[in-house]
Amino acid sequence: MMNMQQVKEEICDIGRRIYAKGFAAANDGNISYRIDENRIVCTPTQICKGFMKPDDLCIVDMNGNQIGGNRKMTSEIRQHITIMKHREDVKSVVHCHPPHATAFGIAREAIPQCVLPEVDIYMGDVPIAKYTIPGGQAFADAILPFIAKSDIIVQANHGTVSVGPTIEKAYWMTELLDAYCRILLISRDLGKVEYFNKSEAEDLIALKTQWGMKDNRADLANCELCANDVFRDSWKETGVGHRAFQPPTFRRGDDDSREHSSRLSGSSCSPSGLCKKCAESGSCCAGSHPCANAGTGGCTQGIRGLTPPALAQSTPSAPAQVANFEQEMIIQAITERVMQALGKVG
Repeated sequence: MMNMQQVKEEICDIGRRIYAKGFAAANDGNISYRIDENRIVCTPTQICKGFMKPDDLCIVDMNGNQIGGNRKMTSEIRQHITIMKHREDVKSVVHCHPPHATAFGIAREAIPQCVLPEVDIYMGDVPIAKYTIPGGQAFADAILPFIAKSDIIVQANHGTVSVGPTIEKAYWMTELLDAYCRILLISRDLGKVEYFNKSEAEDLIALKTQWGMKDNRADLANCELCANDVFRDSWKETGVGHRAFQPPTFRRGDDDSREHSSRLSGSSCSPSGLCKKCAESGSCCAGSHPCANAGTGGCTQGIRGLTPPALAQSTPSAPAQVANFEQEMIIQAITERVMQALGKVG
């Protein structure tokens, strides 16, 4: 067990690393460590995390009362305490604003699975909690639906909260997530994100089980392995969805012939411009913009007067059908815009 001075020095060291990484500008972020049953060491408010000294840190009790330190405690300490009360294994909480991970929370974009093995093994599905005004108990409670199943949570329009048995391990989760989100964005800019296939995804879950690590997907019946199913029930309230990154859709127990790969960057639709429901049925639920399923996991871009190809079953001609259909959509959209510009439509 670390003594008080060691805890303070490590918090200051992690603060410097957060600041150097660009995870906390100015006085952003806060760090805490529970040193015993009733005492928590935490960072003060209004201080740059890159230049803290041990004497700057505060001590609070588990009721949120400051019992030590010359500076005022962080206003977000209630969130740290709430987490520690619901997770006895958590000794440290790190909150900051890593830019790439925070961007996913601002865009309400579900963070993809089935891309990097280290991420699937050590993080799994990462939830995005709803936005609440920082500092109060409502802000603290917003993470409660997720904290039992994840060691890192993205807060919509705010930042990240990561937890662990040590300050170092809590910080590692933040660094791992932001590096992953950066890789995802770079890969998408290159034009393509390749996901694991069904057998590769199941092999990783089996490996985690072999190592004694829990994967929340194992508890879900008929789970879509790479489609962020673990926290999907929270998406309606938060506005999270697949828009920039569309994962492949295959379920536990499916054979490979039933895989429907929807690898499109830039929208929440399949390669034909359809939501999963429409792609599987072979017809658009609207026939015009917007799709009738918009906002409910459906199309975000409709189809104007075109009958989409059936994509439910993979056939050798499916890629050609998709390409031809997309070309027709593009030609029609361009034609409409030209005609509007000439004053002949609308």
